[in-house]
Amino acid sequence: MSRVLVVGDLMIDHYIWGSCDRISPEAPVQVVNIKNETKRLGGCGNVVSNLIALGAEVGVISVVGDDELGGEILKLLKDRGAQAELVIAQKGRKSSQKSRVMVTHQQVLRLDTESTSDIDCADEIVGKFQGILDSYDIVLLSDYGKGVLSDYLTKQIISITKNSSKMVLVDPKGKDYSKYRGATLLTPNKKEASEALGFVIDSDEKLELALKTMKMNYELEYSLITLSEDGIGLLAQKMVKFPALAKEVFDVTGAGDSVLATLGYCLASKMSIEDAIDNANLAAAVVVGKVGSADASWGEIESLKSKKIGFERKLVKLDELLKVDRSGKSLVFTNGCFDILHFGHISYLQKAKMLGDILVVGLNSDSSVRGLKGDSRPVNTQFDRAAMLCAMEFVDFVVIFDDDTPYEMIKAIGPDVLVKGADYEGKVVVGSQFAKRVELIEFVEGKSTTNIIEKIRN
Repeated sequence: MSRVLVVGDLMIDHYIWGSCDRISPEAPVQVVNIKNETKRLGGCGNVVSNLIALGAEVGVISVVGDDELGGEILKLLKDRGAQAELVIAQKGRKSSQKSRVMVTHQQVLRLDTESTSDIDCADEIVGKFQGILDSYDIVLLSDYGKGVLSDYLTKQIISITKNSSKMVLVDPKGKDYSKYRGATLLTPNKKEASEALGFVIDSDEKLELALKTMKMNYELEYSLITLSEDGIGLLAQKMVKFPALAKEVFDVTGAGDSVLATLGYCLASKMSIEDAIDNANLAAAVVVGKVGSADASWGEIESLKSKKIGFERKLVKLDELLKVDRSGKSLVFTNGCFDILHFGHISYLQKAKMLGDILVVGLNSDSSVRGLKGDSRPVNTQFDRAAMLCAMEFVDFVVIFDDDTPYEMIKAIGPDVLVKGADYEGKVVVGSQFAKRVELIEFVEGKSTTNIIEKIRN
């Protein structure tokens, strides 16, 4: 079982549930008839709750106020099953509580009680942290800007964790990320990263620049930015976008906490960063489908994974494709940009499928298409193009690649049949040495993306 140590700002998420059928005669405001009130762990406590839902053992280090709310937070931690390694009740400090008034699942008002000044017991925390770190697999810092993760404490924790050869993951706050330098990864969303870096992330090029800048400036092992409905962008050796699972959104509260918790749990369980991100996307999809602060259990993640719609099952990474059972089956491989899907593409792919049992389509990524065809292409994003290919019943798998050619992919797959267009007659087909045979297929005359674009322009 993974053991995760969480350090950050504890608080209570307080929900006042009610209904409204009139406006006050005293002022133009809703009159809410209170039906119910609930309280649960918030802030880094929501990360804790998500980790426990996943099956982790969780330790917590934090500071609360020496008040009634602080006592409630400690009770909620105990009831949830977390180990309060060190939760200091600091005199003169207000414990944090966010009270939300909810009317028919819609938040209409939020009232906050909190202290935001830096804590005065950082050295005590550092001493405790050093004494218990060996008992944990990974450290998560959940910064809500309430003063627990001061510059001094954050730098100390990251330094001690790195010296112990353990990962430290951070959900950052504010515009200055320098105190997080040396962390394994940060999990800002696109808006937060834009504010921290000083430019708007409004394209794939800007996203790649942001990821590279974060990785270099803050000495990260992985550079990562969450992209809301577009999933998660990662820079390891190169930039990769992991699409989010399409799902009806009821409430985005706590989605970032779920991402941090799931990444932490998966990496502590020795999963690859790619698999961890896939699971984090699924956890976020579970959470945004609920109202209020919520968590995602491993069972819910697995259930959602099994219910992925067709194109999501077919769109795979190369390492996933290599695990597919090919016993007694012939694999056919072809590739292309498939920018504006047309009858020529359909005919070509149907004929390719007839040459074997499993048809794999290598799809040029957006950056690859731009390199081949110029900045005006592609017309459709790689995810849109992949989704349309996956919708075809005769396409079994789609794998996106960033290089100009699929040479490395073909080398890894070793297809039984490599398919290209008839215009390759007499030419060398990239990767042909790794295939058992090469087949050329005639294109449908007059059908091409370029012709379609010219027709629209004219």
